Amino acid sequence: MARAEPGWQIVRGGRLADPAQRRAAPADILIEDGVIRAVGAGLAAPEGARELDATGFLLHPGLVNAHTHGHGGLGRGQGDRWTLELLLASAPWVGGSRSLADKRLSALLCAAEMVQKGCTAAYDLYTEVPLPTREGLDAVADAYDTLGMRAVVAPMVADLTLYEAIPGLLEALPEGLRREAEKLRLRPAAETLAAMEEAAKHWRWNAADIRFAIAPTIPHHCSTEFLCGCRDLARAHGVGLHSHVGESKVQAVVGMQRYGTTLTRHMDRLGLVGPGFTVAHGIWLDDEDLRLLADRGASIAHNPVSNMKLGNGMLRLARALELGVNVGLGTDGVTSGDNGNMYEAMRAAAGLSHVQTPDPRGWVSAEQIYRAATLGSARALGFEDIGAIAPGMKADIVFLDLAVPHWIPHNGTMNQLVHAEDATAVRHVMIGGRFVFKDGRHTTLDLARLAIEAEAARERLEAANAAQKALFEALAPVVSSFCAGLAARPYHLGRYLCEAPNSGV
Repeated sequence: MARAEPGWQIVRGGRLADPAQRRAAPADILIEDGVIRAVGAGLAAPEGARELDATGFLLHPGLVNAHTHGHGGLGRGQGDRWTLELLLASAPWVGGSRSLADKRLSALLCAAEMVQKGCTAAYDLYTEVPLPTREGLDAVADAYDTLGMRAVVAPMVADLTLYEAIPGLLEALPEGLRREAEKLRLRPAAETLAAMEEAAKHWRWNAADIRFAIAPTIPHHCSTEFLCGCRDLARAHGVGLHSHVGESKVQAVVGMQRYGTTLTRHMDRLGLVGPGFTVAHGIWLDDEDLRLLADRGASIAHNPVSNMKLGNGMLRLARALELGVNVGLGTDGVTSGDNGNMYEAMRAAAGLSHVQTPDPRGWVSAEQIYRAATLGSARALGFEDIGAIAPGMKADIVFLDLAVPHWIPHNGTMNQLVHAEDATAVRHVMIGGRFVFKDGRHTTLDLARLAIEAEAARERLEAANAAQKALFEALAPVVSSFCAGLAARPYHLGRYLCEAPNSGV
């Protein structure tokens, strides 16, 4: 768990990342029982306080991953040149046949990478097949507890398969493949809702800053009855809602086909959009959608690396911020974004804003990107006491070694943090004043042993899922061509570089 280090500590001599300063200045950080009490130069410390020398380090708050998928940890490296819809079609193969130990191991692998790369909290949309279980979600929470991370764990659920959710896709399959796709039907809505109710009712991790939420995966993959059930469950337990909305053009087009409006406005009509609601991706959202999110106090989790790899298009980040939407930053899962590196996500988010217009006045600044990866993401997770190094905030602190080449010379902190840092300067990571990563090594787990367990699981799952892999390979050409046809249809917003200049940038 995110166990607070007891007693007083003072971190001296480090340079403190501050968006208001071009170059980070030295500052001391006084910590009591894992909470920051004071920040400034030459601070006095209570007698007996442990002193930590941070000379030569840049200190920044732990990065917060606003959107990831812990179930992807055992499925790395499986797909290239996959669209989102192909990724979804691969799920029975890539994520099938998991034991309870596999579920924990998968989440642990992802959490270990995030901590090693300066991330101290994450919003994890975790899928279990055929439906979420109290034991499985508990195992995921236990993985974060082992690392000492803060997290929001949300069962990612639906009651319609890809083939039912996209009009005409099932009918486009050859008869034999259609019969196989029909066998992939999900459990009834009531059964999945009851499973989540059971997990929420017995959630035991809040004291460890590992919270519960609910993630109806994609709006049109959920019946109206199911979406309303997720809404009611979230309200009953006072937890957040998180959904992939307007991630791909296929989603946007299907939303208009099915509901006669955008997916955002459809969910709003059903009462899901509010302060605890997070839109994952949000690429194909128009201005009315963005204003609605801002007015409701909702958030967007921007996943630039995944958006590029899956060919989904470019979020209008500058416009979302201009209209007042809270935006957090995420890596997505390692089967789509391929790693859990929030520094890479920051750099990609900045670059994607630059290629959308030749006018630098329309680009997002390094300071805005940094805020999205810290306070913006923290708000999306529902945490008010992480994301900054300031009095009253939890002491989640990353120590970057300023002696590495990309910090020499140290001219502009925010610029170098967003555009140059790649996680290779991370030496220590503190969560709640406790070092969970020290001198380049995890303090709470044996990574070498984890690697052995993961390779054994990979070999076993490869054999167990061979038939599902063969089915995916048969389905993939039809899914790819059918969805490409849908994506070629006109939409009132354009989010690809190849589209007209007036396409909504």
